[in-house]
Amino acid sequence: MRVLAPSSPLDSLVLQPLRRAITAEVVALFNDRSRGEKPVTPRPDGLFGPEAVAWRVHGDVTSMMVGGITGLLLQMLHPAVLAGVWDHSRFRTDMQGRLRRTARFIALTTYGGEAEAMATIARVRRIHDQVRGTLPDGRPYAANDPALLAWVHVTETTSFLDAWIRYAEPAMSAVDQDRYVQEMARIAAALGADPIPRSRAEAQELIRAMRPQLLCDARTQEVARFVLAQPAPNRLMEPLQRLTMQAAVDLLPVWARRLHGLPAAALGRPLARAGTLGIARTLRWAFQ
Repeated sequence: MRVLAPSSPLDSLVLQPLRRAITAEVVALFNDRSRGEKPVTPRPDGLFGPEAVAWRVHGDVTSMMVGGITGLLLQMLHPAVLAGVWDHSRFRTDMQGRLRRTARFIALTTYGGEAEAMATIARVRRIHDQVRGTLPDGRPYAANDPALLAWVHVTETTSFLDAWIRYAEPAMSAVDQDRYVQEMARIAAALGADPIPRSRAEAQELIRAMRPQLLCDARTQEVARFVLAQPAPNRLMEPLQRLTMQAAVDLLPVWARRLHGLPAAALGRPLARAGTLGIARTLRWAFQ
């Protein structure tokens, strides 16, 4: 897309209304107006601050949407994490709400003030305390299990990072990648996760160590279908949602795609990536 200079009359007459329309749709996607939610205002007195890598990574709408879906697809491969979703969430009727709540948690802990961020984490911990049950094989599970929290954390962190590298900063340095994982460790510790990776290499090693516990059964497939087939909130958002889902599957590690039974669509991959990059540029332009 060719962006006209701000001083151009056409920019005021055509592009500015287009910007407002795009941003309004995205803001509505991530904020529940019925509950009075508004976009989080970045504050320098939070857990990180403007110089943090997390501020950079979490500020990109497209890569966060792609990484968020990839993270969900990885997380549900752990039977205990899946059981918590299956037994205690309304994913069949409120998948959009679940994604919105996750996005708001990320926004508040990244950009909110420290007191606001810690209150958000405390609220999530209280919810986790109520999420427990029994797996189909009879084993008990609890959402506040440090090992389960570690799995959710590492898959989310690496998925956000991988999406950022692919769609925003392909030349991101190894130092900044490690800094991002180290910053995210603060959230994991506050939630009660253990073990907690503090570098990209440690995160990859934790995922390797957890792989023998993963599986994909009929329940996993049903939840994955709900995630990937959820309808867009309106027609304007349909292209964004369709590309987001394609890009999220493409971002999965090969072993995870195979476990899900989602083989890579080699012929469609270049188109999906190019389309997602185009969407990313458009949203950055709209929010600049």
